[in-house]
Amino acid sequence: MAKLQRPTSAFIGASWIALLVGAAAYMAGLWNATMQLNEKGYYFTILLYGLFAAVSLQKSVRDRMEGIPVTTLYFGLCWISTLAALALLGVGLVNATLALSEKGFYAMSYVLSLFAAVAVQKNVRDVGAPADVRKEDTI
Repeated sequence: MAKLQRPTSAFIGASWIALLVGAAAYMAGLWNATMQLNEKGYYFTILLYGLFAAVSLQKSVRDRMEGIPVTTLYFGLCWISTLAALALLGVGLVNATLALSEKGFYAMSYVLSLFAAVAVQKNVRDVGAPADVRKEDTI
């Protein structure tokens, strides 16, 4: 098994901040939006679904890299879920009666949240790795 390097505190902090900023900006946009409550629920559900799917996909990819068994079915479902979450957001935004700047805002905060969730999950896993597998920081 390959040696893992513990992520730096700066990267861990930046990942958490990116996740919080992305999700908070997305949620603030929903809170202040003049759309119907069912539309707000749709976008909120897509955020939760996307975050879960992205983290699950990252974990599955990492498990396979480390030789931990992941069934092809589950791996495929992770990819389908991640792509479906992105597609659902895209379809929702294309059909929404929002200004183009609002659509871009939702898309960017969504993508930032998904990326940051993957980074946070990676950091949590790396920090939690046994010491014999992890190579400690030398800085």
